[in-house]
Formats: sequence, structure tokens, C-alpha cells
Amino acid sequence: MAERSRRDGLWEHTCCEAFIEFEGGYYEFNLSPSGDWAVYQFTGYRAGACSPEIAAPVVQAHRNGDLWQLQAFIDLSDLPLLRHEQPWRMGLSAVLETKDGEKTYWALAHPSDKPDFHHPDSFALVLPAPELP
Repeated sequence: MAERSRRDGLWEHTCCEAFIEFEGGYYEFNLSPSGDWAVYQFTGYRAGACSPEIAAPVVQAHRNGDLWQLQAFIDLSDLPLLRHEQPWRMGLSAVLETKDGEKTYWALAHPSDKPDFHHPDSFALVLPAPELP
């Protein structure tokens, strides 16, 4: 088995993505069924990208017939821009690649004609402020 590591370009194949908004920007997490991962921090819509240092997420993928499931455990404590006293706006999405290389794009919301997971209106999930220990 290949070593699971941080890699760019995961969205070019099957990949799950999670976006979490913070005041002044958002984080993007890319999670591959192979266990590879990436995280990016943006200061605005597709602007000011950098790759913050975080502990490697634990990614587990399972397939059972037509059902495919990906679980990820991400330590968000290394991301100080996430505020814990207010609700989080999130976007959840996936790029699924078929055996013949065709890609389909899935998201909680597609606010424009073409899939654009970075679009602010794609952040359609609102979670209550997280409880900290």
C-alpha cells in the first residue's frame, strides 16, 4: 500500500471536500479514498491560498456494492481562525470519477451553472457552535 500523505490535485479524481468558513476566509479539506489529503486556507473567494500545517487526518474509505463511504477524523485545533463561539457555515461536496474517467460533481448546493464548490452560497450547511472540552 502506498504511503498516505498530503497531496495537491486530489479533486482531479474521486475526492470528498469540506469547506468551513471563518471571518475573512475559509478552509478547504480534500480527502481521497486512498487516504491522501490536503488542506488549504483562503482569504476570499479562491484568493490568497496557502496550505496551513495541521496533523494528518485519518481517512477511511469503505465500499460495499454501489455504496461508497468515506470517514475522516480531522484535528481542527491547529486552525486558530475557526471561532468556536459562533455557528459554522460549511460546504460538503464530492468529485466522483467513473471507471472510464468521466467526473460527476455533487454538493449540498450548486448556486451557479457550473459546479463551483468555492462559491459562498455553496456553504449551505450551518452547524451550531462546537462544544469544547
